Amino acid sequence: MKKILLNIALLAGIGFGLVSCDRNLDEINVDGSRISDPVASKLLVPIQYNMSAINYMRADDFTFDIMQVSLGFPNEGNSLSRYYITENTGAGFWNNSYKWLMQIKDMRKAAERDNDANYTAIAMVLNAWVYSNLTDTYGDVPFFEASSLDEGIAQPKFDSQKDIYVKLLDELKAANSLFVTTKTLTGTDLFYKAESDVNGILNWKKFCNSLSLRLLTRILSRNGEVNVHARIQEIINNPTTYPIFQSNAETAKLNITGVAPLLPPIARPQDFTTSRAASEFFVETLKANNDPRMAMFFSTAKDLATNANIGYKGAPSGYNPGTVFTYQPSNLNQNLAKAPLNILILPYAELQFILSELALKGIISGNAQTFYENGVKATIEQWGATVPANYFANANVAYNGTLERIMLQKYVSLFFVDQQQWFEKRRTGFPVLPNNGGLLNNGLLPSRLMYPPNPRVLNTANYQAAVQQMGGDNINVKVWWNKP
Repeated sequence: MKKILLNIALLAGIGFGLVSCDRNLDEINVDGSRISDPVASKLLVPIQYNMSAINYMRADDFTFDIMQVSLGFPNEGNSLSRYYITENTGAGFWNNSYKWLMQIKDMRKAAERDNDANYTAIAMVLNAWVYSNLTDTYGDVPFFEASSLDEGIAQPKFDSQKDIYVKLLDELKAANSLFVTTKTLTGTDLFYKAESDVNGILNWKKFCNSLSLRLLTRILSRNGEVNVHARIQEIINNPTTYPIFQSNAETAKLNITGVAPLLPPIARPQDFTTSRAASEFFVETLKANNDPRMAMFFSTAKDLATNANIGYKGAPSGYNPGTVFTYQPSNLNQNLAKAPLNILILPYAELQFILSELALKGIISGNAQTFYENGVKATIEQWGATVPANYFANANVAYNGTLERIMLQKYVSLFFVDQQQWFEKRRTGFPVLPNNGGLLNNGLLPSRLMYPPNPRVLNTANYQAAVQQMGGDNINVKVWWNKP
């Protein structure tokens, strides 16, 4: 097996490997080899930077298109925004996730070897973060036998999503009990500066439990098979034992300063906007909200005949081929790809919308409207904007007691948070995205991605068993938590 020198001095080089001149290049070239005798404190920073950058690119390359945030433009052919999916659509995401899951496994082994409870717990949280995104993308994936080449397992079996979720939730509960909040870390921490901030480990603990609530909410429909409601209530009703985020300051995020090694995942900001337009649905949603971040997120559109500025106007995602445009649509703002920027891992705003949904459904006590309004405010403030004084007087923003309203604003809050918009749309059906006439797959939003070529070719028997267990390897097969 390859060996890697993973330390912060080389992270700049790793960072450059994450950059591509083609924004649609899913494969991210990083050195995936390993050191033979790892130290947990040296492994944390590369894992944090690389997995954050991978998820940033995943939002940019995949989620934006499939969830009508942006679209390739002009583009008359097959594209993600038309639901054109191939077996390679998620190949880089699969390969890079498993590459860094191996590092997380090494980090945990090193931490357990050294009896370091905090690094052990952090590794468990990172593992749950990465694996939950993998299984929510594909369904059943290698888990219990994965990353076990050192143990002689070159062809790991695929595990059911249910078994994966149960294990991840148990591990997060165990991690919560391991954190020693009176200690700091011995090495650099890019999320919470826990090497110097006395609140760093407590914030990791809050991340741990907030992530548990994300996962538990994802599998609400499976309550009964798994004790979902009871686990949620255990966290919410015992805030001293299970602390969760209380403000944007505690959001799990990576601050990209622009100073090496913390460089933006996209090297050239112009690549972020090349052959792209902002989607009409996303632009009109924010316009209806009178969102104060319009200029922060979008460029203005131009009338092609007069070159006059016509304000913010996106292009309809999945428009009918042959559509004639009389305007140059708004694009995403190039500054979104420039440092300084924050890569959001799990925002406080997302947690507030989770709590609002749980309160609306009577699973927890509390005021659903208060949680909702906290989420809306945090969504704006996490980007450094100010909430207008009369914001909730707008009928398009005001809480109306429906899940649809909560999820529309949650969709806005999850802008640039890996694939979470897609996961939540699949789970709830919201927001309702328009079919503008050019969608493929009978206009059906893909329910999962097909397995990439590597496991199909290199792990054929286990791949075939997984396909049989899942009910097929196509984009319309529903994963366990999404089945009726």
